[in-house]
Amino acid sequence: MELAVVYSRGRSGIEAPLITVEVHVANGLPALNIVGLPEAAVKESKDRVRSAILNSRFEFPMQRITVNLAPADLPKDGGRFDLAIALGILAASGQIPSTNLNQYECVGELSLGGDLRAISGVLPVAIQARNNQRKLILPKENTAEAALVKGIEIIPAVHLLEICAYLNGQKQIPVEYAQPNQEIVSEGVDFADVHGQYHVKRAFEIAAAGAHNLLMLGPPGTGKSMLAARLPTILPLLTEQQAQETAAIASISDQHWDVHNWLKPPYRAPHHTASAAALVGGGSNPRPGEISLAHNGALFLDELPEFDRKVLEVLREPLESGHIVISRAARQVNFPARFQLIAAMNPCPCGYLGDSSGRCHCSSEQVMRYRARVSGPLLDRIDMHLEVPRVSHEVLRNGSPQGEESSATIRTRVVAARNLAVARHGKANSGLNAKEVKQLCVLSAQGYQLLEQAMDRFGLSHRAYHRILKLARTIADLAQSPQIEINHLSEAISYRKLDRK
Repeated sequence: MELAVVYSRGRSGIEAPLITVEVHVANGLPALNIVGLPEAAVKESKDRVRSAILNSRFEFPMQRITVNLAPADLPKDGGRFDLAIALGILAASGQIPSTNLNQYECVGELSLGGDLRAISGVLPVAIQARNNQRKLILPKENTAEAALVKGIEIIPAVHLLEICAYLNGQKQIPVEYAQPNQEIVSEGVDFADVHGQYHVKRAFEIAAAGAHNLLMLGPPGTGKSMLAARLPTILPLLTEQQAQETAAIASISDQHWDVHNWLKPPYRAPHHTASAAALVGGGSNPRPGEISLAHNGALFLDELPEFDRKVLEVLREPLESGHIVISRAARQVNFPARFQLIAAMNPCPCGYLGDSSGRCHCSSEQVMRYRARVSGPLLDRIDMHLEVPRVSHEVLRNGSPQGEESSATIRTRVVAARNLAVARHGKANSGLNAKEVKQLCVLSAQGYQLLEQAMDRFGLSHRAYHRILKLARTIADLAQSPQIEINHLSEAISYRKLDRK
């Protein structure tokens, strides 16, 4: 046979488009040409494939070999096509059967000795192979990740010879993989470690129940970062669909992630020196940024005013839409970015404004200039503004007289409230649109009057109006109340402080 076709998968954002690898062996001077918009790593695969075939004791055809990666207008990068190219050459030269190759998709990088090496972005490949009802041949190291997709037949291998023996019917390859955990593994941190700060813990409970954005304002050393680090311990587990979305982003990001705890919501905490591209994603070949890596989880920005103003402003659109579109001259990539923003900042440049120690000597102009680093439109998109004061020496030394609640206790209430919201409208309360807010966040006449008075008195925007209603709905869910009562609404209004007149 002179022509063979093997199916593989490329990478475009979090998608895995089908790549048809066509291999033609013809008479002529010995050469191996790869066409179809290959980038440098793909062009270099000709040397890896040749050595892998020869070292696996196969014959490399001394003829003119043309490899076409279709579609030709989609850029191809990385070593993920090595295995498909090698199998195509062996099938086109008649060394392995080609009759059943259309039942498989294959990805994997080859070593010079024929060993298969793991690649990134296997989860989207497995999802698409399952949707197209094909079996997936891949490196054994990627098995646990691909096995997160239900309903797919996986053929994991460690060497090119093993795959050829399987295709020739000479060997069966068993699939073995560890099942992912269904519970969050303790990380050694707990809300019980935080003494006092009851109103802050209450706010975190509300934020976790409704996936609301939260900003903490307080002097250094009052526990802002400590509290934020414990948020993952009270967040509900992801659904399987959410986990697949989040895992697909982690899979293509070339960063290590825990396959066995894939239902755990992600938590990202970039440094304030992060660039806009690092935060939202970018590059000539667009990669996901921190906001996408935090999809369905939380993003913590400590020292918020220290971030570059332009970096913070790029958060405004994804906070509303739940996705980010990265446009380049050649193509456009859409990454999901529905994350919960947790931020912390000092009240003034020195950090001690309003502190009982009286150490602050900042002028009102300095304070105003410092807080102006965080724009009004960004503050408007944050549901809860919270002051974190210093606790007394006695509480710090001995803890609270009534004791501290553990993360497990708080998480039980959070999960119950989130389940109410999901049963009612299929998502967390923060994700309600304007029409759903009108239908599901109904107030009494007295409640509407209170909310309108607060808007007029504090100069709140229409966006703040809807965010207060969604926040009040979450507070009512935590109280297991079918209706939003006046006390629920009052508490929600109390969390809007920094955007007042």
